[in-house]
Amino acid sequence: MSSLTSNLYEFDEFRLDPQNRVLRRGGTPVSLTPKAFDVLLLLIQNAGRIVTKDALMKAVWPESFVEESNLTQTIFMVRKALDETTDRRYILTVQGQGYKFLVPVTETANSVAELEAPEIEGSVPPFSAGGAPEFHLPSHPRRPTDWRSPVIAAAGVVLVMVVASALWIWRPRHPAVEQPGKTMLAVLPFENFTGDAGQEYFSDGLTEEMISQLGDLDPAHLGVIARTSVMHYKHSQESIPQIGKDLGVQYVIEGSVRRDSQRVRITAQLIQVQDQSHLWAREYDRDLGHLLELQEEIAREVANEIEFSLSGRRPIDLARAPGAHAPGVKSYEAYDLYLKGRYFWNKRTAEGFRQAADYFQQAIDKDPNYGQAYAGLADTFSLMSAWYEGPQNELMPKARTAALRALELDEGLAEAHASLALIKENYDYDWSGSEKEFRRAIQLDPRYATAHQWYAEFLSWQGRFDEAFSESEQARRLDPLSLIITIDHARILYNSRQYESAVKQCRSALELDPNYDRARYSMIPSFLQLGRYSEALEVIDLWAAREEEPWTWAWKAAVYGRSGRAKEADRALAKLEQISSSRAERTEMLLIAYSGTSQKERVIGLLQRAYSEHSNAVVQIKVDPMYDPIRSDPRFEDLLRRVGLEP
Repeated sequence: MSSLTSNLYEFDEFRLDPQNRVLRRGGTPVSLTPKAFDVLLLLIQNAGRIVTKDALMKAVWPESFVEESNLTQTIFMVRKALDETTDRRYILTVQGQGYKFLVPVTETANSVAELEAPEIEGSVPPFSAGGAPEFHLPSHPRRPTDWRSPVIAAAGVVLVMVVASALWIWRPRHPAVEQPGKTMLAVLPFENFTGDAGQEYFSDGLTEEMISQLGDLDPAHLGVIARTSVMHYKHSQESIPQIGKDLGVQYVIEGSVRRDSQRVRITAQLIQVQDQSHLWAREYDRDLGHLLELQEEIAREVANEIEFSLSGRRPIDLARAPGAHAPGVKSYEAYDLYLKGRYFWNKRTAEGFRQAADYFQQAIDKDPNYGQAYAGLADTFSLMSAWYEGPQNELMPKARTAALRALELDEGLAEAHASLALIKENYDYDWSGSEKEFRRAIQLDPRYATAHQWYAEFLSWQGRFDEAFSESEQARRLDPLSLIITIDHARILYNSRQYESAVKQCRSALELDPNYDRARYSMIPSFLQLGRYSEALEVIDLWAAREEEPWTWAWKAAVYGRSGRAKEADRALAKLEQISSSRAERTEMLLIAYSGTSQKERVIGLLQRAYSEHSNAVVQIKVDPMYDPIRSDPRFEDLLRRVGLEP
């Protein structure tokens, strides 16, 4: 036995002995894996300075290629060993850079005997050069079978189980972070590490599935931010504290996806916003083919596992009772096609809608009893009609058929009820039937921001503004960074004659995304009503410079007409009348131009024709300020009654 000098590091009640590779707390050994010990030692040796993730990974795994999640998991284990609390932090996560050891460290030289490190119950053998046992994240071994396509829904359920468990484990130890009301969580967009941009739909699909599954666990106590808002942070460099502030959340989940034709690797980590501490991290590397059939069983196990964990007051009810689940997707290929459909539907573009419809139809062809694919098709056709991407008399009947088939297969699909409500509102003018469907959609899924958004618009068309603002605010709480929800809120302000507030709302959307032209153009009607014609024309000219849109001529005619520039108004109107467009879209553009140029007879004639064609151009006539000059006309009052909107 020989004697040598060893540096000891002391902090708080801990002492770390690098020579014998042991961490003690008040004289009692603390269990650490070799990699966790190495990470802690590096951080302590650089106390007060940021140690980059790259430096840590190269030092701790010098000859290996490992995922960043290995480091995250190891940091989590170190924090757990140190028994961190919100009042006592040892390690700070510096977003996008690395980690910093926060507390003062005292380094002392100590003469010690060269002995083997004492055995610590539950520990891993100490590191030795040449053949150190490493800590590996749990994974399932490969099996010599034919792999099936990965299924995101099942992976999402598994991740929900461990995330909820992590919240349960963490919460009792950290009473200081309890918030009044709901605990709020955001699932940030999962990064696509596949190396193929064509796989974005897959990582986005996992994000959406995680949002859905977590949101279903305990809606009364756990609030989950909707998809549109979190997608604002896709590939973003925003810090966790800033995201938490923007979204009003206490926790975020980050993750990544890497897949090939046989297997998928998913990493996820749960982060507390207040101090950026990583509460939990996990990596999965497995075949998902057999998990789909276990979704219901896993969901029940999740509910049992986290009973009382989020609220501490009552068991968490599943969205569906055991055994009551309607038939789901039976084909893995169909689910993959459905994910692609939702990916393109969320783009909200003409080409995106067409691609979405094609993928939803392919999913249905693979699995004719796939209710969600029919709901997706209904969503697509109904929005295509509302956005004038095809003849309403063709698109709306298709949307209705798809929505009814979806509900025949699964009455509990909130999306299908919301789409059916939109059809009854915009095509049938069936206001009571539409409201019934909207209410049913919200009852089934109170977190479905789009249902609240569309219902708010529905209420505003009837002049029920107090209710409309309430629903719109609910949509904004669920999806605070959604640009379209923000603009629809501005539209309600406009229709309620709050023009200045409507302009401010549009500008708030532009602050979120300066390139969101829809927000800029949505200011034109308010500028027109306020008599701020030069500002309206400035926006129109900017619009025209970017793209030759017939809508620019419609608004030019209206602004010139209202401002007394008759010759320019006539030229703009003549230009508009020469442009070909779909009949429904052309009708609405002409209504803007004729209203602005005080052509009362033409306006009434167009509205009567729009009604006969089941156009959605008439659903807003009760409240749109553009029609104020003709409200006293008996023909207009008669039209209101026929549309179901009493004067």
